[in-house]
Amino acid sequence: MAPDPATHTAIRASTKFQEGPWRAVALAGDMNDDSSEARVAGRGSHRRTMTLDEVRDRTLKKRDAWWTVVLVDPVATPLVRWVARHTRITPNQITWAALFLGLGSAWLFALGDRTALILGAGLYHLSFILDCMDGKLARLTGNGSIFGAWLDYVFDRIRVVICALCLMVGQFRDNPTEMYFWLAILVIFLDMIRYVNALQIYKMRQGMRKKLETISGGSTDGVSGKSLLFMEDLLRDNPELDTAQPEIVQAQVHLETQDAEIVDLHQGFRKNFPWYMRARNFLKRHRIRTHLISGIEFQMGVFIVAPIVGRIGLVTVVVSVGLSVFELAILYKFWLSTKDFEQTMADMALRKRRRDLEIAAGLRPPDRSVEPRQGQQPADPRPRQEQQPVRSFQAEEDSPTMYLRTIR
Repeated sequence: MAPDPATHTAIRASTKFQEGPWRAVALAGDMNDDSSEARVAGRGSHRRTMTLDEVRDRTLKKRDAWWTVVLVDPVATPLVRWVARHTRITPNQITWAALFLGLGSAWLFALGDRTALILGAGLYHLSFILDCMDGKLARLTGNGSIFGAWLDYVFDRIRVVICALCLMVGQFRDNPTEMYFWLAILVIFLDMIRYVNALQIYKMRQGMRKKLETISGGSTDGVSGKSLLFMEDLLRDNPELDTAQPEIVQAQVHLETQDAEIVDLHQGFRKNFPWYMRARNFLKRHRIRTHLISGIEFQMGVFIVAPIVGRIGLVTVVVSVGLSVFELAILYKFWLSTKDFEQTMADMALRKRRRDLEIAAGLRPPDRSVEPRQGQQPADPRPRQEQQPVRSFQAEEDSPTMYLRTIR
């Protein structure tokens, strides 16, 4: 599957088991016929029809890299439908095939001549199509695994490293200058650092959320008895929203936010860049994320555009600068988010202190219980000093697959 930070997009592991029980999919009719039907067979006798539009709904991400949306999804989606209908190919087998095609493009890059470069670029794009198909097939059939997500991630890194080395070696043969040595290091370094950056930022964001939930007493803010909801989740889960103002969001999202406190850890970024929401909404309507030069576009620039136009050095430098600019923008957005987090923590602490003073002065009743929601544990009635602290290992170390899905 194709890479990306922030976000990163999610990878195959993010939807590994969301389709429920392991199911097989049989698709009837021609794969390019939108009106044809597909039959989904469960473990029992349950069967239902599925159109190509339904396949798209189950396999396409809400937002993706523009290269994937424009040049991959129109081909990969009907191919996945056909594979599920006519073969027993698994997502892991497609992952292996993508790696072998990538190694084939690396061999062509190493030859260095004009024809080999063009053929290598075409083969790399085909490898990337297969790289996207494994995740789509996993989402469509439910036939995915944690190991498959790991395999997908590692093979992507292997393909980038080998292709970068072979591409620059092929150019060095015709023009033996140190520039190609440094370009190979640059490509490998940027591809690696963006993954490390995305994983670490995701981990820090999860940590900030857990701290907010801890100081607020878990699922409620400990002061007003309201649930905590995060603005970024509401914007992601409700694509129709065109604003980040809590009052308007509460009015548009209806029931679950009416008795909730919305926490916005990106208000500083939106305040500094008021045009961001307009740009985001425009791209969102076309299913394109705002990270316009992500890892996907970076790879496609180096391994497809550069070999085709015959300007390896120039194109590599341009896309490297573009990727670096967007990665710095992500870092800046994260830095502003930490400021919003610190301010939110201070506000919550101040409200709790004020509440404790009002209780001590007899201005409000000491026990202001809130009925627990479904699945929520009732508050412990014992004094705080008598309660045993519960250590959460998840708060210290999140699942690696949770990290990975944010950058795909």
